[in-house]
Amino acid sequence: MKRNDARQLAPQAQEAMRMRAVEAVRGGMPQTDAARIFGVTRRAVSGWMKRYRAGGLEALKARKRGRPRRSRLPPRQAALTVRTIEDRCPDQLRMPFALWTRWAVGEFMQRKFGVKVSVWTVGRYLKRWGFTPQKPLNRAYEQNPEAVAQWLKEEYPEIREQAQEEGAEIHWGDEMGVRSDHHDGRSYGKKGQTPVIATTGQRFSCNMMSAITNRGKLAFMVFEGRFNAEVCIGFFRRLVRHSPRKVFLIMDRHPVHRSGDVARWLEKHEEQMRMFFLPGYSPELNPDELLNNDVKVTPWAANAPVTWQI
Repeated sequence: MKRNDARQLAPQAQEAMRMRAVEAVRGGMPQTDAARIFGVTRRAVSGWMKRYRAGGLEALKARKRGRPRRSRLPPRQAALTVRTIEDRCPDQLRMPFALWTRWAVGEFMQRKFGVKVSVWTVGRYLKRWGFTPQKPLNRAYEQNPEAVAQWLKEEYPEIREQAQEEGAEIHWGDEMGVRSDHHDGRSYGKKGQTPVIATTGQRFSCNMMSAITNRGKLAFMVFEGRFNAEVCIGFFRRLVRHSPRKVFLIMDRHPVHRSGDVARWLEKHEEQMRMFFLPGYSPELNPDELLNNDVKVTPWAANAPVTWQI
């Protein structure tokens, strides 16, 4: 007799078949004969009998198909998971992960609530909660949030007011280095054939110091060798020479920026330039850091801001 694929039957028909097969076996029919009569495998009949012995006829009834609509996490546990992802890192919870991946979130749920789900289910939870995979920003733990808040609320508004009073232009400055073996970005190629770009095997590097205004006007200087007070003062000289207005330059607290030689030069040229410092370990406050990222990662656009090399 041809066997039937019971998976193609309606849930009610599957339930009726299971009931009739179990009743036949209970009435004395061998499982092999029951499997032949109902057109299923003996393994299926054996499984039905096992379910019957464990839970009675109730275990043979049809169940809802597909993925359960309700989350296995109660709202309170889901809210705690969301707060944990937002406020903590996995290593702070003594978990063997540095970032919140699907595996990390799944292990947290299992440790905290005893709920074990697949990584695909965790991905659906994260999507439902509004999370997306992103490249995280690095922020030094030495940063003082109170100092950052005070600088944004009090110090920078004062700098802006002084610039308006003195007719000065605010610049944000920084320096960076680029190596010949640094590669970034992507290139299209045939599937399975990684594109090959011909480059030199010799390694070399160069450095750049730059300053950008709030309106996007950019000035930069490329140099070789170590960044020191002489290089810094050389950039300052060129910057004030090319700027039609007094320069208010905001920079980080690099030791060169706070060196004695730089301080003495600024004191002699206070009518042309004043320098202000950002809070410690706060590169995200400096828009010139975005320029550094563009130089290393993003191709230059045709409509780039006004730029000149000084």
